[in-house]
Amino acid sequence: MKTEFAPARGRPREFDPDKALAAALEIFWRRGYEGASLAELTEAMGITKPSLYACFGNKESLFRKALDLYERDKLCYVQSALEAPTAKQVAERLLKGALAMQCGNTDPKGCMGVISSVANTAHAECIRNEILARRASSDRALIERFERAQEEGDLPAGVEPKALALYLTTMLQGLAVQAGSGVSEDRLTQLVDTALTMWPSS
Repeated sequence: MKTEFAPARGRPREFDPDKALAAALEIFWRRGYEGASLAELTEAMGITKPSLYACFGNKESLFRKALDLYERDKLCYVQSALEAPTAKQVAERLLKGALAMQCGNTDPKGCMGVISSVANTAHAECIRNEILARRASSDRALIERFERAQEEGDLPAGVEPKALALYLTTMLQGLAVQAGSGVSEDRLTQLVDTALTMWPSS
């Protein structure tokens, strides 16, 4: 679906909002919220600043839409993981899903949320809070899944679901950081395999 917006002068500019948002996602993913300038965003999106504001709102609004797209398209394996029949399979699907994303040939490396949440300027505080709120929601879902696993006898009674969820999310974030720093796919695969080998069994 094409959308037309009229710049201040000249002919209306036609562009595909979905493609433009995908381009913005890649810039935010590579640069973080603070590191992505409006000039770089509009150039990548193939639009003017007035068109960006008319279609997506301000930079903060554009980032939130890009984050929605990131969660929907790049983190789609998360929901499938939570539906796995055992806690270990939940962990396996999450770790291998993250590994596949980080080792792909097209997407930037690293985690978009981690990259943008480390910004510490006042201007980015609202963005950091947004990312932390979304992460907290994901953490709750994972904790609840592990609590259910423990109730079903799938996890040892001595294992704390909250601690296990924190361990797994820390592994996932570390995987993204390692991938972003250039660690090879073979090494990352060994990391995933080691984590699964050490998983607590009932």
